[in-house]
Amino acid sequence: MSGFGMADEHLRDKRILVVDDERDLADMVAAILHGAGFARVDVAHSGEEALAVLDRSPVEPRQGRGASGRTSPTAPHATEEIYQLFVLDVMMPGMDGFELLARLREHPAHAQAPVVFLTAKDEPFDRVSGLSLGADDYIAKPFLPQELVLRVTAVLRRCYAEESPLLDLDACRVNFATAEVLRADGETAVLTAKEHEILGVLARNAGRIVTIDSLCEACWGTSFGYENSLMAHIRRLREKIEADPSKPVSLVTARGLGYKLVKRG
Repeated sequence: MSGFGMADEHLRDKRILVVDDERDLADMVAAILHGAGFARVDVAHSGEEALAVLDRSPVEPRQGRGASGRTSPTAPHATEEIYQLFVLDVMMPGMDGFELLARLREHPAHAQAPVVFLTAKDEPFDRVSGLSLGADDYIAKPFLPQELVLRVTAVLRRCYAEESPLLDLDACRVNFATAEVLRADGETAVLTAKEHEILGVLARNAGRIVTIDSLCEACWGTSFGYENSLMAHIRRLREKIEADPSKPVSLVTARGLGYKLVKRG
């Protein structure tokens, strides 16, 4: 699942609860999100079970990991914790996703938490019903793992914006708000739109290898045909952010895999 590891660094610790009565599907969704860098994903298999988990708030579920890598909400700790995102199936026996969403909106600790519906039922009426209840997005099964990750990440970005637009590297400071690179030698370089986009993806995954395919998919919408363009943009980025572009220490190559951005400190 590492090819989908595009979760923003400041979003990786957001707690996500996946609620789906199909256990294999729920485990697959959790595994995809874990593979994308989200470290705190729990699973419930019914609306009733989800509410039981929430009723234990503000205590934190113990992080017991199964074979899929997901976490299971079991015995509580004494630490306050809430969920920052819910991924809900609509068609569940007993309490369906719509009813569960309505109940979430009545729950003090989770009334404002974003919700993504994940369901095979893609009728226009259902889409309108979910969004009218306050859902933030709606994904129809079957879905691509990339689609799930991109939509979940987009919802979290809207709801939990990163506080600082500044990125400190070995030889410069990048200001994403102004698209400027403030170099240690006193010079200022300006990022092009595509350089800004590429560097943004790498910054959101700082310290981790981002594959060439993942970078092309994120910046051009496809992993085919843009490898040479990516290499050219990487070369120009190094000219702007590195003290010695021929010996990069901030934007480094993982040979045969992709690139990694190393922040100062």
